[in-house]
Amino acid sequence: MEPKQVMEMFNKRPRIGTLSTANKDGDVNVAIFGSPQMTDENTVVMGIGDNRSLSYLRENPKAVFIVMEPGKTPMDWKGCRVYLAVDRIQDQGEMLDSIRAKIAEAVGEGAAKMIHAAVRFKVTEVRDLIAAP
Repeated sequence: MEPKQVMEMFNKRPRIGTLSTANKDGDVNVAIFGSPQMTDENTVVMGIGDNRSLSYLRENPKAVFIVMEPGKTPMDWKGCRVYLAVDRIQDQGEMLDSIRAKIAEAVGEGAAKMIHAAVRFKVTEVRDLIAAP
C-alpha cells in the first residue's frame, strides 16, 4: 500500500481501529480507538486515557494500529497494519491541549476530559491487512 493510501485510510472518518500493545513482561492488550491521526507518512498522534494501553506504552514503546474496512468476504476487506514506536508521551502541553480540543469538537467535552495523555509515534513499518502468500 502506498504511503498516501495509508494516510487516507488511517485518517478516514468515521473509522475505528485497534491499538495492540504489550508490557515489559509480554502481557498483551488490544483496545479500540477512534482518535489516532497520521499527520504525515512517518508520524501518528493520539489521545489516550489513563488505561492499560497507556501503562503498557510507558513500559514498552512498540505498538500496532490496525485499520480495516469490511468487504463481502475477508479477502475483500481493505486495511493496513501500522507498526509504531513511541516518540513522546505528554501528560500536559500543547500537543495534549490540541488533541483534547479536536476530540471535544468531534465527540464532545466528556470524551475530551477522559484524555490523560498525548502520544506521538513514529511509523516503523506498514503492512497490508491481509498479507499475500
